Amino acid sequence: MEHFYLTLLLLFVSLVTLSLFIIFYKHWSKYTSPNLPPGKSGLPILGETIQFLSTGWKGHPEKFIFDRMARYSSQVFKTHIFGEPAAVFCGPVGNKFLFSNENKLVTPWWPDSVNKVFPSSTQTSPQEESKKMRKLLPQFMKPEALQRYIAIMDTIAQRHFSSGWENKEEVLVFPLAKRYTFWLACRLFISVEDPNHVDQFADPFNLLASGIISLPIDLPGTPFHKAIKASNFIRKELLKIIKQRKVDLAERKATATEDILSRMLLTSDENGQFMNELDIADKILGLLVGGHDTASASCTFIVKYLAELPHIYDGVYREQMEISKSKSPGELLNWDDIQKMRYSWNVACEVLRLAPPLQGAFREAMNDFIFNGFSIPKGWKLYWSANSTHKNSLYFPEPEKFDPARFEGNGPAPYTFVPFGGGPRMCPGKEYARLEILVFMHNLVKRFKWEKILPDEKIVVNPMPSPAKGLPVRLYPHKA
Repeated sequence: MEHFYLTLLLLFVSLVTLSLFIIFYKHWSKYTSPNLPPGKSGLPILGETIQFLSTGWKGHPEKFIFDRMARYSSQVFKTHIFGEPAAVFCGPVGNKFLFSNENKLVTPWWPDSVNKVFPSSTQTSPQEESKKMRKLLPQFMKPEALQRYIAIMDTIAQRHFSSGWENKEEVLVFPLAKRYTFWLACRLFISVEDPNHVDQFADPFNLLASGIISLPIDLPGTPFHKAIKASNFIRKELLKIIKQRKVDLAERKATATEDILSRMLLTSDENGQFMNELDIADKILGLLVGGHDTASASCTFIVKYLAELPHIYDGVYREQMEISKSKSPGELLNWDDIQKMRYSWNVACEVLRLAPPLQGAFREAMNDFIFNGFSIPKGWKLYWSANSTHKNSLYFPEPEKFDPARFEGNGPAPYTFVPFGGGPRMCPGKEYARLEILVFMHNLVKRFKWEKILPDEKIVVNPMPSPAKGLPVRLYPHKA
């Protein structure tokens, strides 16, 4: 009997040893190609994922990048994150290379957690869906379409500040900013503007956003599991709205130019094919996330910096009050007003530099290629980081100093300021984001001055920057 148990024990130890050998071999075999960028691969499976995420949790996501730029290379280094061998491209040269070679040498890539939270209803790859969206969006986001949105944005901003800010001594900024940008997205993308209807979506969207880039552990109670459930719920609700809109369009109760949903239903591809309902639900879901989450972080940090820097606040206030005084009572903002907000937009850009909502993004190598003298194997994941330039003194002297003057004249050098990507990969929603941010700033500063209640509130980046306690502020309404 003892011999039997000893045999079982030896068999178990052998299996464990063999399994560990296979895991370690598979991990390190990905790094055997000659002339790879310098760097390290970390532990099997985990790689350096914990280090990559933890610097963000501590509020300093640039630390992961700058530590390795100093140790290995200022242009490109290798690592292993989200279960994949990866090369991190740094600086304007790396940014330009990735943005300019999309669908030539590189293609968009997302961790499995993103693909599971946003499963495509079509049989095409996420990369193909990304290409479709980039062809589709410019039709909806071109200047003549956006000009019509400004009055709607101003109306919703006024309602938002009336219900959420006015007659209050203290407010939590981050949840309110999320409510504002989500309300706008619901109205402009799917014509949902009733606050109660918007609120039905808001909580699931917050769960979805917080679980997109999380450890892909699909167990009850985990952020990833909650995100998948929230995504399924929102998709079902969107399908109800899409079905009703098709009826309304057929009965001429809705128009083709009403919102992005109507345009999607009535727009065919080059083969005359129209998108099906599930496909539209997927795309609207992605737009709602992209259209509200990044802008809400930007609006929140604008409030933070204007509280900390009274002289910057005064400059924004003067500019916005000049515009306000030029308007007749009840007159809404228009395109010409937005063009006058030059200083305010420079301030917003400096906020986007110091606290970029999108820290970076992934690509995948479509073929083997050489970058900066190093070999990048086919299938490797490639990451660009906004912070590799935004907080780099080579491109922005005194990078921690808040200085809107950086954006005067020709502004920063190409591919150094990349909160919206750059070149051919410039975010098609950039102008939409500019409008919603400036409308927010106008309605905020003409009503209030404010101060932070927690002067040293911690900033957490997961995956977007946010104040750990939601940025509570004390409001001081302007006297009429």
